[in-house]
Amino acid sequence: MLSVIIFLPLVGAVLVALLPRSATAAMRIAALVFSLATFALSVALLIGFNNAQSGYQYVESVDWIKTYGIGYKLGMDGISIWLVMLTTVIFPIAILSSTEAIRDRQKEYYALVLLMETATLGVFLALDMFLFYVFWEFALVPMYFIIGMWGGEKRIYATMKFFVYTMAGSLLMLLAILYVGFSGGTFDLTALVAKNSAWAASVPLFLAFAIAFVIKVPLFPFHSWLPDAHTEAPTPGSVILAAVLLKMGAYGLIRFNLALFPEASRLFAPLMMILAVIGILYGAIVAFAQTDAKRLVAYSSVSHMGYIVLGIFSMNALGLQGALLQMVNHGISTGGLFLIVGYLYERRHTREMARFGGIWGKMPLYGTLALLFVLSSVGLPALNGFVGEFVILQGAFQANWVWAAFASLGMILSAVYLLTFYQKIFLGESRDTANDGLRDVNTREVVTVVPLLVLALVIGLYSLPFFSAMGASVTNLLTVAGLAVK
Repeated sequence: MLSVIIFLPLVGAVLVALLPRSATAAMRIAALVFSLATFALSVALLIGFNNAQSGYQYVESVDWIKTYGIGYKLGMDGISIWLVMLTTVIFPIAILSSTEAIRDRQKEYYALVLLMETATLGVFLALDMFLFYVFWEFALVPMYFIIGMWGGEKRIYATMKFFVYTMAGSLLMLLAILYVGFSGGTFDLTALVAKNSAWAASVPLFLAFAIAFVIKVPLFPFHSWLPDAHTEAPTPGSVILAAVLLKMGAYGLIRFNLALFPEASRLFAPLMMILAVIGILYGAIVAFAQTDAKRLVAYSSVSHMGYIVLGIFSMNALGLQGALLQMVNHGISTGGLFLIVGYLYERRHTREMARFGGIWGKMPLYGTLALLFVLSSVGLPALNGFVGEFVILQGAFQANWVWAAFASLGMILSAVYLLTFYQKIFLGESRDTANDGLRDVNTREVVTVVPLLVLALVIGLYSLPFFSAMGASVTNLLTVAGLAVK
């Protein structure tokens, strides 16, 4: 089942590539059908998932390069299940949002999007380190072309910056993977974790993995590629980048750094928490200074991803579960905000907030949807953002109440810059006559964002099933690593 879920989008990509270039409607439909079929299969896995089981489920394992101990091994546990679900939810939404955003070379575009879905699902399900690295690197290629071919005026600069940053970190990780795999006699992650005493305190290995992952998150001071990539990417590309690709870094910190190098993780935890808090506050302050709406959302993403790293390196069950849930929450709220900004850009071809004002009166449904996503990202109680950040701060207070207190200021700052963003665009008087003819959102645009709003409400009002699915696996990870289980 896991192999089918991973490679079904790849089959869709091949089908799209075989369609005649003139059949643009068929390409969109095929891409949507294959992404929805992948989502349906992931729902079936969720229904059959055993919350009480701490180990991996649906495991598939065959030899690949037997001489070197490299295998094709897949598995799902409570740490990866919600990231798989998030991925299979986001990609159909991104494809639906592509109708207006992508007008040329649609064959290549839809094929690349489906290839990226295969790569990201592989990252979250691979249990062999070499296989993980193959999927990890593969995920860079489609995003490189999506930004470079369908991005804005400075797309080449943004693409090269994105590629250089992430590739530099990936090479360090490859060296560490090869060292651990060859010295351990296998690349099987579960087998390596079982004998992690050999590397538990290794600072060089911890740093080699951590640098690759914090660049992808991105954590301050490795964040500068993200605002450029988001600003130049087409709307669907920004949605995928924010909702899914950034989570690969946070997932790697949990799956590899905490599991393989627990002693080194404990050593670096104070530094990682400090950098996370700096990222939270820095991202919020710089977001407030932005005049471009999309760039504001990009810096808000830097700030909110800081909470996830803070939760991970709280090194306790509360912080870790909060971080996992916040990965999903961030994908929902920030992905929704990028869609909202994209809808306005497609109508006005500008993202300068000073060019708007009074939009809610002309687009009441659009204004309502935007407000809900803003409140979700702010962390309003009864919406998803509040639950994740509250649990992260609980875990952080257990680890270090000083840094947790500073981090809590980020919630206040996020309300300042996001409500200012809303006020400038939606309230007051219109500052440009070009706004007079704006049309409200259409049925396709509403259908695209409603699933995200439903999830925001469900998680905000009843998050117990999400915590229940991840609880046993988180406890098992902390116990095996010898970390605090609280």
